[in-house]
Amino acid sequence: MSFLKRRTTLAALGAALTTLMAGSALAQQTVTLRLHQFLPPQAPIPSKALVPWAKKIEAESGGRIKVQLFHAMAMGGTPPQLFDQARDGVADITWTVLGYTPGRFNKSEVFELPFMGGVSEQSSRAFQEYVEKFAADEFRSVKLIAVHTHGPGLFHTKQPVTGLESLRGMKIRGGSRIINNMLGKLGATPVGMPVPAVTEALSKGVIDGTTIPWEVTPSLKITELVKNHTTFAGKEGLFTQTFAFTMNRTAYDKLPADLKKVIDNNSGVETAAMFGRVMDDADKVGRDIAVKAGNNIVALDVAETQRWRRTAGAVEADWVKEMKGKNIDGAKLASEARALIAKHAK
Repeated sequence: MSFLKRRTTLAALGAALTTLMAGSALAQQTVTLRLHQFLPPQAPIPSKALVPWAKKIEAESGGRIKVQLFHAMAMGGTPPQLFDQARDGVADITWTVLGYTPGRFNKSEVFELPFMGGVSEQSSRAFQEYVEKFAADEFRSVKLIAVHTHGPGLFHTKQPVTGLESLRGMKIRGGSRIINNMLGKLGATPVGMPVPAVTEALSKGVIDGTTIPWEVTPSLKITELVKNHTTFAGKEGLFTQTFAFTMNRTAYDKLPADLKKVIDNNSGVETAAMFGRVMDDADKVGRDIAVKAGNNIVALDVAETQRWRRTAGAVEADWVKEMKGKNIDGAKLASEARALIAKHAK
């Protein structure tokens, strides 16, 4: 019996040691996460948000997380496929525009409605809180790191847009179905495409202008291709696009608890705000480049902007009606979105 007891005790100790060693090995493992996105590396979001975020993750993990960045769709595919690349594990982390997959993020679309958003940091904080409260189900297939918006949207055109009438008939790039619907109601001919395609489309005359914020104009060489930029009175831009920074759920779940905490500590509203600040700072840079180039910046006054607001208002009515058909209270969501934007603007 004494021999059997000793053998049983030794076996138990061996098993415990094996478990301990396995746990220790797990705790010390190094994980490489592949981050994929669609812009060139010099653009503001890759250089000022994604790279610093990756370095912060690596530092806070003590080097146990390595982030490998793939810019400008280097891993293959197209920008509209990026969300699914994170979902399916083609990449571990992706950053993309939600509007590139029309009709998929119905509740999140509310932030794309005309004259909804303004200052990106404020709007991004509001959007993050909104998604957590009202649209978390749209991201249940991934680990959501953050969502955010860009700053005030405006026109960049070959011929000046000085009022509603001058826009009519122009072929204008839109980045989402909401924006394309708005362009149509304003009298333009909408041409949908992801932002990386804008430079070539402008240079080849496929489009007469584009809707993007100032932020991305330098990396797309917009101020060289067009000489007119039209802004609107008030804090809100004509339009806003929404973005998601997401991680493959399985890749996240496989991490040991302490590394999950590193990801969690760099997710949420403060990360959304960081992306927003990058957008706001880059808007100033983009505008300054246009000014220094001597480009024509048209600032529509309050009365003319109000005309655009009235015409574009039908876009929200369309969206609310469409959401009702999907058993979603669009009017309530629009009200909640505006309340959150007002909250974070204080």
